[in-house]
Amino acid sequence: MAKMDKKWVVLCTTAIGVIYSAGYITTETQAALSQPQKQIQTHTHTVNSQIKSQYKSGTFEGSGSNRRGSIGVKVTITNDKITDVEISHFAMHYSEKDVVGLPEEVIQKQSAQVQNVSGATYSTQAFQDAIENALTQARNV
Repeated sequence: MAKMDKKWVVLCTTAIGVIYSAGYITTETQAALSQPQKQIQTHTHTVNSQIKSQYKSGTFEGSGSNRRGSIGVKVTITNDKITDVEISHFAMHYSEKDVVGLPEEVIQKQSAQVQNVSGATYSTQAFQDAIENALTQARNV
């Protein structure tokens, strides 16, 4: 292998460093912009900033289906938190008992991204789709 001139090594190293730094700064800036602003209480003063909730409060219905059937859910949101999830309709090829624990998992994770239930993959996918459908309706635009 040919020996590289030191100038090229320095130039390439510098270029990589600049590219990395630009990506880091862009990522940090985007992350800061996507974070909701909150009210911060300190010992001497309060800093106020606007807080926009992600979801409207209320109960929202969603549905999900695939080639094995369909699932309907009711998702209750209070103060921007998922407080209740109910399977309101279950017409899947498999038993409802396979997915009975998923509503509680949604509440714990505050997300539709639940663990796949082995042996009930289609039911899990339909349930996730139903939750996403309800959360889409609940989103503040």
